[in-house]
Amino acid sequence: MRRITLVLAGITALCAAYAVHAAVNPDALWHIVHERCVSAPPGQTGPCAEVNQRAGYAVLKDRVGVGQYLLIPTRRVTGMEDPAITRDDAPDYFAYAWRQTARLNRLLAHPLPMEDMALAINSAHGRSQNQLHIHVDCLSPDVKQALRQALPLLGARWTPLPLHGHAWRAWLVRGESPSGIRPFSLLARDMADPVHEMGQHTLVVAGVAWPGGQHGFVVLDDHVDPARHDRAAGEELQDHRCQIQNAP
Repeated sequence: MRRITLVLAGITALCAAYAVHAAVNPDALWHIVHERCVSAPPGQTGPCAEVNQRAGYAVLKDRVGVGQYLLIPTRRVTGMEDPAITRDDAPDYFAYAWRQTARLNRLLAHPLPMEDMALAINSAHGRSQNQLHIHVDCLSPDVKQALRQALPLLGARWTPLPLHGHAWRAWLVRGESPSGIRPFSLLARDMADPVHEMGQHTLVVAGVAWPGGQHGFVVLDDHVDPARHDRAAGEELQDHRCQIQNAP
């Protein structure tokens, strides 16, 4: 009887987990931005922290994390696989997202330097929402250490850089701002068939610093690999608990 009870309990838990997963509305973000933020009365932004229709984005505080924000297009853009993100006239979403690190810093006990923060967008297989959104949050401390060690080997080319057991690769850009880097286009140019390949990839942009005070950014790319149980979710390189703020 005990064994039957345990089996039934396991089945119940499994069904409950499936129900929760199935209940996730993949268009929830789009409805929030389109119907509540963009459509808010003049001078108001609804639940969003910012709405910039001229630039084409809205900013929403995520419920997960100490200071995590999401940058979301105000027009319908599904995600990594959407051809609109690599067009010449596409908004520079990553540059706009990086500006939100200042907003993140305001929620922390003390402001963090740029090398402690990162932006991430998950692949089509590593996300729950079908509206493009860039996660703005703290960088995982172990990833920061890995980037610091690899920095002398990185440059303006794709360089293999394994992280968290996955086959990431890195591209280094020097500068104080990611404006003009356009990671989506940078990645697409390296593909034979971007239309069919982009959705399999995830991108992360992390700040880095050299001992002399110079700054730059590392663009990180990973792709879906079922054999390695890799859903290509760049968010895994961030730390929503922001433990890096407690590092010495």
